[in-house]
Amino acid sequence: MVKKRKEVKKVEIIPKPDNTSVKVEPAMKHMENSPAGLDDALLCEVAWEVCQQVGGIYTVIRSKAPCMVKTWGNRYCLVGPYNPITSPAEFEETTPSGPIGNAVKALQKAGFDAHYGHWLITGRPRVVLLNPKCVFHRLHEIKYLLWEHHGINFASYDPLVDEVVAFGFLVSEFFRALSAEDDARKPIVGHFHEWMAGSAIPEIRRDNLPVSVVFTTHATLLGRYLAMNDPWFYDHVPFVNWHVDARRFNVEAQVLIERAAAHGSHVMSTVSDITGYECKYLLGRKPDVLLPNGLNIERFVALHEFQNLHRINKEKIHEFVMGHFFPSYSFDLDKTVYFFTSGRYEYANKGFNLTIEALARLNWRMKQMKLNRTVVFFIVTKRPFKSINPEVLRTRALMLELRENCKSIKNQVGDRLFVSAAMGQWPKLDELVDDYWKLRLRRNLYAWKTKRLPIVVTHDLFDDATDEILMQLRSCNLFNKPDDPVKVVYHPDFVSSSDPLFGMDYDQFVRGCHLGVFPSYYEPWGYAPLESIVMGIPAITTDTSGFGTYVLDKMPEHKECGISVLKRRNATFDASADELTEEMFRFVQMERRERITMRNRTEHSSEQFDWQHLGQYYRQAHEMALQRFT
Repeated sequence: MVKKRKEVKKVEIIPKPDNTSVKVEPAMKHMENSPAGLDDALLCEVAWEVCQQVGGIYTVIRSKAPCMVKTWGNRYCLVGPYNPITSPAEFEETTPSGPIGNAVKALQKAGFDAHYGHWLITGRPRVVLLNPKCVFHRLHEIKYLLWEHHGINFASYDPLVDEVVAFGFLVSEFFRALSAEDDARKPIVGHFHEWMAGSAIPEIRRDNLPVSVVFTTHATLLGRYLAMNDPWFYDHVPFVNWHVDARRFNVEAQVLIERAAAHGSHVMSTVSDITGYECKYLLGRKPDVLLPNGLNIERFVALHEFQNLHRINKEKIHEFVMGHFFPSYSFDLDKTVYFFTSGRYEYANKGFNLTIEALARLNWRMKQMKLNRTVVFFIVTKRPFKSINPEVLRTRALMLELRENCKSIKNQVGDRLFVSAAMGQWPKLDELVDDYWKLRLRRNLYAWKTKRLPIVVTHDLFDDATDEILMQLRSCNLFNKPDDPVKVVYHPDFVSSSDPLFGMDYDQFVRGCHLGVFPSYYEPWGYAPLESIVMGIPAITTDTSGFGTYVLDKMPEHKECGISVLKRRNATFDASADELTEEMFRFVQMERRERITMRNRTEHSSEQFDWQHLGQYYRQAHEMALQRFT
């Protein structure tokens, strides 16, 4: 250990606040009235997702970093776990310097595997990475102290929990070393994200280290499990016996760590009032402040710039759609709109079940109305698969060959037509193309056409027969038949530029679509609809998502800005499905000019979700923590 432990009295836990959320005043007011120590303090933000993409918190930390560096400068540092295999891809190690660097040196001198450097992202924030495996030989001791001091039970084995508690031990040692620095007599703020980083908080508070602690839970651990198994989760939350359910789902240690972090922090926070409602009953403490998530918004001087991006990326999606559907039958792409949903594979929590039910109803309704439109709906999530479906790859390859043949014929016709015209002759069109190219094109067309229906899922899944999305698509008879105005493409992998089917990054894919559909039942925040709106693409969210409740509170004219908030709280599944069907049907009927106007409004409204605006909430939390510590 870096410094010998001193016997100290157990600190008194900060009393639980009375209100679920705190109304946040404009940022400038907080800056003017901020405590004297804040502008001189060190801020260390601790998260499991620093320099490694595990979940949505990676996006929060990474996108917020440039704003934090701009505000805090060299007084800002990120702390995360070190993985010798993956960390070097995003982390550049440098020589430790300053108070934070000296703390890292002290850890290294004590025999811990600690690294100091920069995250290779915009702003290049300073980073400290700590390798949990370097203290695995002391794991029994670490667990025993957490049990003896805080009653955290580790009865069942979980390799993730082992890494988390080892990392928490190293984080507490880091703060111990940092607070011992002679030139670090500045106030220290430790901001911990989620239970995986919060495992350090109980010992930091017990040892009375001079650290003002902020804890942010982005989703309660138990809430996620309960919501997946209870269609009336929000009605039943006040009556949950958290300890019994934690044992039932075999997550007792994780929940105990989460509760210890929540009660041990000077400031308890979460990302939305809907999650704050969970915290009140599942963690036993209401949040002091809400920290909504944002993004770095790229603004366009001229509106036509992002409209051009939509057109360019839509053409790429057109290419995929032609390769996927046109061998079986064709439809008018000018009268086709692209809808999509995406996110972690949580069938009920992410609202995939509601989406598919609404698609079936939309399909029936469009048939009854004889609406001359086509909807291609993309379901993008991550599932275990063997490979891309060979038939999908074959038609894709044939389409590319068809395109190359047509280009060659076009070039040959163009050259010969020019020569004939220059000679003052009117050529016979059949003579402009060689028999070689005619034969090649004919063979290409023969191989191109098929009598089978377009495949619904683009990959061969390991659990094709039991996959919940596929099972519901089959039960709803969504098979991509020629007379179905609603077509479905289930893509069980990330969309990226290396994807042989789309050949574009996710943000480009979003820009090329017309509407994002995210009817989540359990969504503490919801980056997917936010990312859609930032790209200028209208989106549907829900009143059971953090983003949706934020929009309802802050944007009274949200529907005119391209953001629809579906009612799922205190609503039946059937009623929500009807409302979602109506929203999609309303959008399908829009003319192109109306969709362009809507995208302009959507892109303009995204400005308020920039971290330059939402960063004020974090400053408030840090101010509050310093005030309570002193």
